[in-house]
Amino acid sequence: MIRGSRYERVATHIGLIAFAFLALYPILRMLVVALQPAHSTPSGASIVPTSFDFGNITRVWRDGDFSSAFVTSCIISATVVAMGTLFSILAGYAFGTMRFPGSRVLFLALIAGLLVPTEAVVVPLYYDLRSAGLAGTYWSVIFPQLAGSVAFGTFWMRAFFASTGPELREAAMMDGASQRRILWTILVPLARPAIQTLIVLLFLFSFNDFLLPLVMLQDPNVQTVPLSVATFLGGRQADVTGLAAAGLIACVPVMVLYIIFQRRLIEGLLTGAIKE
Repeated sequence: MIRGSRYERVATHIGLIAFAFLALYPILRMLVVALQPAHSTPSGASIVPTSFDFGNITRVWRDGDFSSAFVTSCIISATVVAMGTLFSILAGYAFGTMRFPGSRVLFLALIAGLLVPTEAVVVPLYYDLRSAGLAGTYWSVIFPQLAGSVAFGTFWMRAFFASTGPELREAAMMDGASQRRILWTILVPLARPAIQTLIVLLFLFSFNDFLLPLVMLQDPNVQTVPLSVATFLGGRQADVTGLAAAGLIACVPVMVLYIIFQRRLIEGLLTGAIKE
């Protein structure tokens, strides 16, 4: 029995290492290619760097105007994450702990928005925002992204608040706590892993979005990071090291955020999956 358990652990570790290598290999290969001399043509599939030339990264950063793109992406993503998280907590608390006429219908209508693909509404959405004078501004991207973020975030936070049970809230109400105090001083600290996971997911959705910025932000001076990567790629297919450097630059914020919130992200994803 012990020997079998030991073999199972070894097999599990080998499988996890293999899957981790498959996930990390494209990133490591992109890093190795980006560190090669400029305009060279790397061959093979090695992930061991043969040089450490950071000239490609500085060249791509300058030629692709990534400094301006990062400012645009950070403004849009930070606004979407901040407003989306706040609205999701409030709506999730209402739908998860309160019963009022039409609550189920409203929740289903809100979630139904997640079933509509962006491609189906982006053109009429552009004309609506243009008639409102918002086309070409940050808000033309923020508002549509915020709508999708709140729909997903409400579903996410409702599941957590509904799993807390009424006993804790009833005890707080007996002590004279208001609904606002119950939410912000009792439930929100308990929901920290779920909220931090929601923040990471909303940032990924917003930062990596390509279609909405492509349609809404037609000014070349106002582009997000994915748009800048696509613009840099145009006509540079032969610049392999430059393409790898551009991809690496676009990946850095996402990887840094994941590394910072890695433990909380996993904890938040598992919240509610196992109940005592």
